[in-house]
Amino acid sequence: MRKYNSFVFFCGIFLLAILGSCNQAHRKVISEQEKIHDNYRVAIELILNDSTLGDSLLQDLNGIGMDRYRWKNHIVLFGAAADTAGISKLISQSGIDLKMKHYDAPMYVFDRLKHCGDSSVSKSWKDYLLTANLVADSAMQQEYMHFHEVQFKEWPEVAQGFCKADFQQLLVFRNGRQLLLVISIPGDKTLDELNPKTEENNPRVVEWNKIMGKYQEGIEGTVPGETWVFLNQIIADGKK
Repeated sequence: MRKYNSFVFFCGIFLLAILGSCNQAHRKVISEQEKIHDNYRVAIELILNDSTLGDSLLQDLNGIGMDRYRWKNHIVLFGAAADTAGISKLISQSGIDLKMKHYDAPMYVFDRLKHCGDSSVSKSWKDYLLTANLVADSAMQQEYMHFHEVQFKEWPEVAQGFCKADFQQLLVFRNGRQLLLVISIPGDKTLDELNPKTEENNPRVVEWNKIMGKYQEGIEGTVPGETWVFLNQIIADGKK
């Protein structure tokens, strides 16, 4: 039965790859508009029970139209919502022992076009994906959500810091306790060189980051004291 399910899965991925190739040019045309407007990209997380299956699964997911990221036994597919159609069903039929989590709508959005008072949006973006957990306290979780609901009004310096650092977009997704953070910057820059600018001459951002730290902790598999972990992007040949 597992062999049959795997055959169905691989055939389905093959078809998705063909469709993705046919629609690749269309995706490139609309991608910039999707980034700037309200059709934000989405994510699917696959948490494998057996991390040794990760490499083969990543290879099978080549050409599906979504970027692929990985940290240990966590694989995240990130891209336009239209590209998720059918993927979840195919993965569930693969016979691979995994848990699937969807991040369909961001709970928080910083968008350069909306919040920086200019139209200096880069044509090429580089995305960084990070994940962490909220602490297991429902009252503190609600406080965290409230902080983000009022941030632009009560903590405008945070968005000003993002603008100064040339962040193009910042999305925060939530599924249960888990947070998925997506930071998009110009394609010719790195997060290491831009991120310090968010706090530069901006003590309110330093204060914000300190407050947020008490609401967050590392996901399963992190070491003591480790909170946010980076998911490494996988390119087409399977390398980072």
